[in-house]
Amino acid sequence: MQYVPFGPHGFSVSRLGFGCMRLPTQTQGESTVIDRPAAIAMLRRGIDGGITYVDTAYPYHGGESETVVGQALKDGYREKVTLTTKLPIWAVREEKDMNRLLDEQLKNLDVPYVDFYLLHAMNRDRLEQMRAFHYKDFLAQALRDGRIRHPGFSFHDGKAAFMEILNDYDQWGMCQIQYNYLDDQEQATEEGLRAAGKRGIPVVIMEPLRGGALANPPKNVQTLIDSAPTRRSAVEWAFAYIADYPEVATILSGMSSMEQLEDNLRIFDSLTVGGLTEEERAFTRALKQAYLSRMPVKCTGCRYCQPCPQEVHIPDIFEAYNQSKMFDRPGQFLRRYAGMARDGHDASQCVQCGACEAACPQSLSIIEWLQQIDREYRDAQ
Repeated sequence: MQYVPFGPHGFSVSRLGFGCMRLPTQTQGESTVIDRPAAIAMLRRGIDGGITYVDTAYPYHGGESETVVGQALKDGYREKVTLTTKLPIWAVREEKDMNRLLDEQLKNLDVPYVDFYLLHAMNRDRLEQMRAFHYKDFLAQALRDGRIRHPGFSFHDGKAAFMEILNDYDQWGMCQIQYNYLDDQEQATEEGLRAAGKRGIPVVIMEPLRGGALANPPKNVQTLIDSAPTRRSAVEWAFAYIADYPEVATILSGMSSMEQLEDNLRIFDSLTVGGLTEEERAFTRALKQAYLSRMPVKCTGCRYCQPCPQEVHIPDIFEAYNQSKMFDRPGQFLRRYAGMARDGHDASQCVQCGACEAACPQSLSIIEWLQQIDREYRDAQ
């Protein structure tokens, strides 16, 4: 296992972090619950194998994740890891809820403190909500009374919102962002990642495999990987790309089986900061282009076409369609489009008024694409 300093905090962390959102599950009656013996065995094997960073959150596995993580960290394992959980901002209705939720989470984990406590899934609107509830005072109190060691935030929004949140508080101990070689210009972006590094704020990466999509590439991408000058699996290329960044402290992986854990432990034994050659960095850019070449509608998601007079959710339709083609997952598109159809936001509502095409800065043939996408959906029924 490779280790790096966790920013200015005076300790190091493993490059591989254990994300506890996708623990192994089993069916119990009509419910799906965590397979606790398997999950505890995996967490302890990961820690024995060198993992020193464990990440969970209040809503993971329907609220069960924190409890199972707490059980796994008994018998001396808590002292071996940096433990992170997150404040469920959507559950905060009044200021006192922040203290109540933190106390509940510490009870779930059965620990007196967590090393990092993150404002969960921050975006521009939630920043305003947290400001209204005086989040800085809450974090200062939790730091003083020892319930948390460092404050941070996880993030899902655009670059401008990320920079505003990053600059809103001078005590951030870390930030957690979605990042992979497809998303380097999405959400926080590479620019945001670099900005955090310049401020000395360590970055933890989530979704390095795009929810597992990058682990199972379509044929054209796999052919490219097979022809690479350096022999790596699809998973290894995705992890190696992120591990190359000096700003990145830990890369989270949501592992669901012992096999995935063992493979990741093997991979992270050799991933180092600056470990890619220029030729290999160019190859990751080629991988990105191989995926993007599969994206039929060149929609940038600017949303200038919204609102549609007929309430057709044009960018969402294109995004669902593009994702299904990019990752060769037609069933995923059918499910998402069916939901839009139920709500009356699908392409069949289009009356071809042309307002969207007049507003589109990419000059896309939106009406033709909507008709084609709707036909494909109907034909698949």
